Amino acid sequence: MADSLHLELVDFVHMVHTGIYSEETGQPQPLRFTVRVKLKVERHYDADTPLDASKNYMDLKFACSEALGDRHYKLIEAVADHVCETLFLQDERVEEISVKIVKLALSEADEEIGITLVRERK
Repeated sequence: MADSLHLELVDFVHMVHTGIYSEETGQPQPLRFTVRVKLKVERHYDADTPLDASKNYMDLKFACSEALGDRHYKLIEAVADHVCETLFLQDERVEEISVKIVKLALSEADEEIGITLVRERK
């Protein structure tokens, strides 16, 4: 079995303009992001391995917040797509990305309503 390396951002909540229904448009709604990025793995990591041998964890948070801008996304699939494209453009070592988005405003009994998009580098 080959080695693998995944960076993760779990349960990050950010306000995003999204939705198609009248009660969803005009103001942002909270989305909960869980992002898992598969990176090309180095052969070995030791105590002196430089920081640039990995990806900055904060890049995942940026892709789910500031990188989305203030635009309105009709579908949360488009939000997930934008997150993937941002991360692929940032770093050629990114091989695969999983973006799970939960629409917190739709939850009535702690259920999770949302999507998961998994995309491989083309």
